[in-house]
Amino acid sequence: MLKDSSAALANPDYRRSPVPRYLQIAGVIRRRIEDGVWGPNEKISTLQELEAEFQVARVTVRQAVEVLQGEGLVRRIQGKGTFVSASVEDKRWLKLDLKWHSLAGTIGANIPRFLPVATPPAPPTIRPEDGTPAARYRYLESVQSRRGQPYSFARVHFDDALYERAPARFDREPTIAVVATLEGLKVKRARQSFIVGTVEPRVANLLATGIGFPTVEAHLVIADENDVVIYVADIIYRGDCVQLDIDLLG
Repeated sequence: MLKDSSAALANPDYRRSPVPRYLQIAGVIRRRIEDGVWGPNEKISTLQELEAEFQVARVTVRQAVEVLQGEGLVRRIQGKGTFVSASVEDKRWLKLDLKWHSLAGTIGANIPRFLPVATPPAPPTIRPEDGTPAARYRYLESVQSRRGQPYSFARVHFDDALYERAPARFDREPTIAVVATLEGLKVKRARQSFIVGTVEPRVANLLATGIGFPTVEAHLVIADENDVVIYVADIIYRGDCVQLDIDLLG
């Protein structure tokens, strides 16, 4: 059954987004499930109803439902329809409150999987207001997961002189967690900016999601007490697990 007929789309123009139609539709249904429009074990709209609402072919609706089935959000019962799974996990578990030590603690909670880097990367882009570039940077790429589900991909440049102070930790822990707790290191500035984007093929494979899936992309720059930029990172998060939590009076 279709709930809240006001949500029906009037002449949807799918050309406004580069994301395939079936992924756009999957995103709408996913959001309705997360918002509680359909509760656990409840039957969602029929394929016919979804076909009429989104004004697409039946095969497109089937593809959208198959995406959600693959994510474990719904299950299909032959002859009965499609139902929300018995338990729908709160996928917005990654709450970024945008405070330096809280951020470092959140990202540092899991063990990263470091990736081989075949081609030497370009040096990080550092603006004058960011600080002075370090003499040499070490570069790494990693994927972080929670309960077997990858949720972020990070490209990191950090001051090579820091590595020499704690090589064992840098080889096994998230770099930002080491930087935040490295004895004797004083952080003067830590700035982070965000954009909302969509995932490209290589990162889609690393994060086990579809091409064009929504992402939250963070750019983080850290400078020490001498204004030397010791850490530059670009982190891509799956858009379905992030919640930005900002204390406007803090």
